[in-house]
Amino acid sequence: MAFPQRRPRRLRTTPAMRRLVSEVRVDPAQLVLPVFVKEGLTESRPIVSLPGVHQHSLAALDDVVEQAVTAGLGGVMLFAIPEVRDADGSGAVDPGGILNLAIARATAAAAGRLVVMADLCLDEFTDHGHCGVLAHDGSVDNDSTLTIYGHMALAQARAGADVLGLSGMMDGQVAAVRDALDAEGFTDTSILAYSAKYASAAYGPFRDAVESELTGDRKTYQMDPANRREGSVEADLDQGEGADFVMVKPALPYLDVLADVAATSAVPVAAYHVSGEYAQIEAAAERGWIDRRSAHLEAVTSIVRAGADIVLTYAALEVAQWLKER
Repeated sequence: MAFPQRRPRRLRTTPAMRRLVSEVRVDPAQLVLPVFVKEGLTESRPIVSLPGVHQHSLAALDDVVEQAVTAGLGGVMLFAIPEVRDADGSGAVDPGGILNLAIARATAAAAGRLVVMADLCLDEFTDHGHCGVLAHDGSVDNDSTLTIYGHMALAQARAGADVLGLSGMMDGQVAAVRDALDAEGFTDTSILAYSAKYASAAYGPFRDAVESELTGDRKTYQMDPANRREGSVEADLDQGEGADFVMVKPALPYLDVLADVAATSAVPVAAYHVSGEYAQIEAAAERGWIDRRSAHLEAVTSIVRAGADIVLTYAALEVAQWLKER
């Protein structure tokens, strides 16, 4: 047989060679660790559907942040579970609410060594589990929710958050939050817009983690999984409203959307390797069906390869260690 002069396998011969010619290099500084803080806890509590992930007490945040710093992570994203919820999610705007207390504690512990991000959404604080307040007919009231988001943004900025993660998928949320922040002098507080957030089946373990009391579904405000172009439309709108980062969520089922957004974005692009994606790897690895370490590294690499500058993953601490070893 006559072979062409070029043999691609020559560049795969050894680990050193493969490392030399690798097209994508993931760095721990690109990783963000989601962190759950539960009001009233005195010690960390494991989340059954998210093996290796815990609900933490407020006091435990110091250690969690220190672990993230030591691992070289780029940041932490804070989520909170309050003891009391109501229809308007009032705990979200309370300066003494669990999320705002967690932001202040994490910011003090980080001391500028990593970026402290906070989830800006009402779903963790409402007794109906939706990301906004409800109208009389039971639908989510977009514009009334924006007013609350503005107040929530100011509470988080005053607590010291570096980045506000707008995950509610309300139309106009970036502009509303940016206006509220700027009016009060918080011009340096950044906005991470969850621009293309899909109504996915992969959020189940997260809802366990935050003890969600969702009634119904979120299909009227989260995106249809069938829609690709709409992801770029949403990202463009958010950039126009002043977003400093945009996000695609989930990650692996939407790598095409992620690539589209990254190809045209003028700001850094994040992707969230969500709870269901993480749990699938953990469950298969527990049964011996796949290699856990290789699967997590492959997942994160593919997300970065598709165009993500930042990856939120529950495996961030371990992935950072594996990257250093490799």
